[in-house]
Amino acid sequence: MLLERIMSTNLYMVHPGTPVTDAQDLMRREHLHHLPVVDDHSRKLVGIISEKDLLYASPSPASTLNVYEMTRLLSKLTVSKVMTKKVFTATARDLVEDAARIMVDNNIGCLPVVDADGYPVGIVSETDIFRLFIDLFGTREKGLRATLRIPEEPGEIARLGEDIAGHNGNIISIGTWPGDKPTNAVCIIKVDGMTKDQFLSSVENHILEVIDIRET
Repeated sequence: MLLERIMSTNLYMVHPGTPVTDAQDLMRREHLHHLPVVDDHSRKLVGIISEKDLLYASPSPASTLNVYEMTRLLSKLTVSKVMTKKVFTATARDLVEDAARIMVDNNIGCLPVVDADGYPVGIVSETDIFRLFIDLFGTREKGLRATLRIPEEPGEIARLGEDIAGHNGNIISIGTWPGDKPTNAVCIIKVDGMTKDQFLSSVENHILEVIDIRET
């Protein structure tokens, strides 16, 4: 799947000269966790600011400053002083899994999505990835969910599908992961239209182990 299918396009952005207090207000009002920072003139991406950046910029609760002094101090502090300038980005045609890998490998919570000229056109966050994860597993649909250990052999998934279809079952979602040995894999499959006994009977000739099975 491409990022253009899951990215958020309703973008809120700030400029390097935006006061930190304004950025804080915007993030609170719109329930945002990150804000792309664009150049005042070129409108190209020059940084990104997060809730954590703003938290670190705020005076400590142990500060002797009063509320008025804190507000005055923050009003003079601009986004350019606290933003992250080295920004990892993606394009709308990048694969979702590649974006997720970049986010995990670099311990970041989002990726601004830019066009060929460097203009922000969207943003993809951990929440967007989680929503896709929910959809891929058919989490919102009722059915029978099974975790199976299967042989790591060509055509094994096709045979499972044929067996389930032969018992009038419908596959809602399916995914595979490496097993505990090179000779096996773990398959998570969700089906409807069949009972637990019917499902087990349909797949028993092609699996090594039923790790878990439950109605969801």
